[in-house]
Amino acid sequence: MPVLHLTDPGDLRLAPYLSIRERDLTNGHGGRFIVEGKVTLETLLMRSHFEVESLFLCETRLEPLAQLLQQVPASVPVFVTPQGVMDAVAGFPMHRGVLACGLKGAPRTTADVLPADGPSTALLLAGLSNHDNVGACFRNAAAFGAGAVLLDETSCDPLYRKAIRVSSGTTLWLPFAHGGTGAALIEAAEEAGQEVWALTPRADAEPLPTLRVPQRVALLLGAEGPGLTRELIGRARPVRIPMTNGFDSVNVATAAAIALSHVWNSRRDLPPSLP
Repeated sequence: MPVLHLTDPGDLRLAPYLSIRERDLTNGHGGRFIVEGKVTLETLLMRSHFEVESLFLCETRLEPLAQLLQQVPASVPVFVTPQGVMDAVAGFPMHRGVLACGLKGAPRTTADVLPADGPSTALLLAGLSNHDNVGACFRNAAAFGAGAVLLDETSCDPLYRKAIRVSSGTTLWLPFAHGGTGAALIEAAEEAGQEVWALTPRADAEPLPTLRVPQRVALLLGAEGPGLTRELIGRARPVRIPMTNGFDSVNVATAAAIALSHVWNSRRDLPPSLP
C-alpha cells in the first residue's frame, strides 16, 4: 500500500476528488464514485464488490486509521495531505478527513441481482430523485432482509456520495440494478416469480396487515409526493398502510420500512406472546 504525501491541490492524482459537491450535482464522476467517512470506507474495503481506485486522507487521520489501512490492496495508492490542501481540493471543509474513490464497473441487470429461487424480497423504486430517500430505502432494505433493490432510470444514483452515507454503506454491498422504466421493473420481478405489491394510499387498496406474504414478493414504491402512477399501480397488487383518519401517507423510506418489516416478520419464527 503506497502512502503518498502530497502538498499541491492541483496535483492531477487528486483529480477524482476535485470539487466533489459540484460534481455530485452534475454526475461528473463518470465511472467513479466517492465515499466519505470511516464507516463507509470500512464497508468499501471489507464488504463491497466494487474495486477501490484510491484513498484520500487528511494527514491527521493516517495514524487513527492504521489498522483499517492494512486492508487496502497493495496496488491502491493512499494520498495524504494537510487539512488545508484537502479542503481546497474538495471545495468545502472536509471535517471527517476520509475520502475514497471506487469504480462502478459494468452495470448489473435485474437478472443479475434477483435471486433465482427460494424465499425472496425485493424493493422496487420508481422515480425517487431524492438521495436521502434512496439511501434510507437501501438501509431499510438491508435491515429487513431484502435481497435486492431495483431502481428505474428516473431514480437517482445509489452511489451518489450522500446516498451512500445515508444508507450506512449498504448501497456498496446490497445488490442493485439501476435503469429502465417502472413497468420494466415490474416485468423483471414477475419473470423472477415475485408477486409485486404497489404501495399506495388509495382507499381501494388492500390493507397491508391483512395480507399473507408469498414466498417471493417485490415491494414497489414511488416518489415522495406524486407516488406511483395509475398505470404502475394497475400492473401490480395495490397495497396500503392503514393510518389514522385524515392522514394517508408517510415518507417513502418510512413506508418501505413498514412494508419490509411486515414481510420480514411474517417469515420469522416469532416467540410466543407474553400473557
